Amino acid sequence: MSDTSDKTTHFGFETVPEHEKAGRVQGVFNSVASKYDIMNDVMSMGIHRVWKDAMMDWLAPRPGQRLLDVAGGTGDISFRFLKRAGHGHATVLDLTEPMLVEGRKRAEAEQMADSLDWVAGDAMALPFEDNTFDVYTISFGIRNVTRPQEALYEAFRVLRPGGRLMVLEFSQLPNDGLQKLYDLYSFNVIPRMGQLITGDRDSYQYLVESIRKFPDQETFLGMVRAAGFENAKYRNLSMGITALHSGWKI
Repeated sequence: MSDTSDKTTHFGFETVPEHEKAGRVQGVFNSVASKYDIMNDVMSMGIHRVWKDAMMDWLAPRPGQRLLDVAGGTGDISFRFLKRAGHGHATVLDLTEPMLVEGRKRAEAEQMADSLDWVAGDAMALPFEDNTFDVYTISFGIRNVTRPQEALYEAFRVLRPGGRLMVLEFSQLPNDGLQKLYDLYSFNVIPRMGQLITGDRDSYQYLVESIRKFPDQETFLGMVRAAGFENAKYRNLSMGITALHSGWKI
């Protein structure tokens, strides 16, 4: 039996021991937390809002549902969910405490305080009982998890029967020419924006690299199915710059 301490994973384009990745990811988000929402707008030219709305359209939140939003950071998905549901409950879980601190500062957090919990925790070892939530979302976060398949197993565990998984993540464009153009933009423009806006080029270099290392749509769909989810499907957004994956715990 191999020693798990020898296992490696990707941190962007760098190969690192698995046990180091979580700490490095925390370092990235500690660094960018206070400017995270601004950078999302700049990096995506505001389109991340459209993608998140498309996620809610497909999800169709219903009154009284309980949401777990993993890597939920500053609360964007939870706020949208609660507004759409009318009433319900959302738990925002994030590995990085400063991201949760920033989320709590937002006006929506105060307005929805009775319907929100903020929890520091790990996607691969969720601090919740089995069969607890109606919906599990993770938005632009699963590529930062050391072992994404374990996170999907955990999602399946904490969802109630009939519960739904939805993953929004950067993905791969099906056209090689378009992918090359997008890569040129990503690798040349985004780290420079990071430097200008947050004074932190390296964190944004990592974020761009992590997108390229993440599995493509079909591969990730296989991972969702392997975790036990049924009726699993995906939809490309913006020609595949991002993808929405959906699955059900039947």
